[in-house]
Amino acid sequence: MKTHRLTADRSGERVDTFVARALPEISRSYVKRLLDGGMIRIDRRVPKASEKLTAGTEVVVEVPPPEELSLEPQWISVTVIYQDNDIIVVDKPPGLTVHPAPGNPNGTLVNALLAICPDLQGIAGTLRPGIVHRLDKDTSGLLVVAKNDRAMRALQQQLSQRSVHKTYLALVHGVPSPRQGQIEAPIGRSLENRKKMGVVESGRDATTRYKVREDLGKYALLEVEPVTGRTHQIRVHLAAIGLPIVGDSVYGRPSPLVKRQFLHAWRLAFAMPLGGRQVEFESPLPTDLREALEAARNA
Repeated sequence: MKTHRLTADRSGERVDTFVARALPEISRSYVKRLLDGGMIRIDRRVPKASEKLTAGTEVVVEVPPPEELSLEPQWISVTVIYQDNDIIVVDKPPGLTVHPAPGNPNGTLVNALLAICPDLQGIAGTLRPGIVHRLDKDTSGLLVVAKNDRAMRALQQQLSQRSVHKTYLALVHGVPSPRQGQIEAPIGRSLENRKKMGVVESGRDATTRYKVREDLGKYALLEVEPVTGRTHQIRVHLAAIGLPIVGDSVYGRPSPLVKRQFLHAWRLAFAMPLGGRQVEFESPLPTDLREALEAARNA
């Protein structure tokens, strides 16, 4: 059981909204389950979800350990870019979910990794063994995975210090002005659709840097670096400034150019867990995105 002691930073916010904002790894529906189970308390009592908080109020949230899953190694085609005793860097194909969840225990990147590295089973719990960051199901590209607890801690520390540099290639509708810039806008659960993220005042601070790599007239190929690591951050931020990613049917619109969002984790740079040597890896655009880019050039 993990206990979080949270202090409300504003008055008038609902309990469920505050907890979901303060703990972004927890969905609003899971917050409701915690409330129903008596796992969220104020002054030793269980509040209603709609109760309004006063600034300075302490909210205690107890999060049970993740549901145990019996993970099975599965031989799924995943390209290994680099591997040693501490880490494995993989090039995730599009359409592959990173980690299992209750109701979806198979066919994920974790299942594939367990076939490659059976010892991952004991790292950082059973749901996400070795996983320190993630990519959306339909985003392709580079991920680094820890192979032992020491490496896990080292990578998590770098991520928290924002010293892991992740650069994506994104094809967007339109051309940004200025051609290089920074988007700063808080991200949280959308107020209109709780299944989506959005730029909301009550969200967590989020920063995304971008620059134009290629101006295609109706489109632009961007290099994008998320400084923070919020859910769907790049997709939300680019859509918010009027540059939705091509093929993103959630935050933009479907495209005849490509069947998924044109977003690829192209470059990944960090310090090796043992010794601190700086390394950098790159992944070329996969076939579907190369073909979409060529079509955009000829549009």
